[in-house]
Amino acid sequence: MSLALVGLFWLQPHAHAVAVLQQGGFHASNAAHSLFIPARSPQPTGEPPLASLNTLLPPRQPMAPYFETAKSFADVPITVDGVDTATFLLASTDFVNMFDLLGGGVFAFVQNDLRSNITGVKHRYEVAPAESPTLEKLVTNECNGAAAGERHGTACLVRLLRGLWFTCEALRNMQQDRNAELHTCFKRSFDVNLKPNLPFLIRPVVAVAIRAVPHRQDFYARITQGGSHEKFDNELTKWLAGLEVIVLRLKAFLVEGGYGRV
Repeated sequence: MSLALVGLFWLQPHAHAVAVLQQGGFHASNAAHSLFIPARSPQPTGEPPLASLNTLLPPRQPMAPYFETAKSFADVPITVDGVDTATFLLASTDFVNMFDLLGGGVFAFVQNDLRSNITGVKHRYEVAPAESPTLEKLVTNECNGAAAGERHGTACLVRLLRGLWFTCEALRNMQQDRNAELHTCFKRSFDVNLKPNLPFLIRPVVAVAIRAVPHRQDFYARITQGGSHEKFDNELTKWLAGLEVIVLRLKAFLVEGGYGRV
């Protein structure tokens, strides 16, 4: 389009200017497309419309239940130097988080204690990672020449193992006694593993909290998230067996070294 036509477009009344431009082969609709909208080939008549985005994307796969993706205690490496610290902390965290599926803070009395002690052990690991590749080395390094009050990581590990063992024994009791309700299984484990180590005033509080755990059927329904109950039981058996190996190993190590008693 010549400069004369541009000037004419702005100086003449609008209708007259449009007519002049059209006589020169210029159309306003074409200008809008050429100036502001990227050119696109029109859809040929008679052909099917462009495929929608949903047909181009692969179908969404259902999310796997939490217990299938969480780190298992059965997968925590154990060498001659001891139990791998980082993997143990990950497995412990995933194990505790699993109980979030029950909702409503049902296992809050257990989770809060476990999480607090996981944080304590993790802090010690992060302070001296090179000296803490295994839980045994973490303890010996922290306790070497340190006063009893300065062994926070070790004290947290003792309490963490105690809480994990209590939970382990309760869930194992649940598997072995198919007719028992969940609160009964936790009460049995509490009386044997946790109650002797708790202050007298705290014991009735925990006992009341145990009564609030869900029914056995509700527990399985929420934890499995629609997955196979049998598969969950099989995985849980592996988790608890792996945890037992770790706890028994560390219980002996802590007692022999005078570091604490689970």
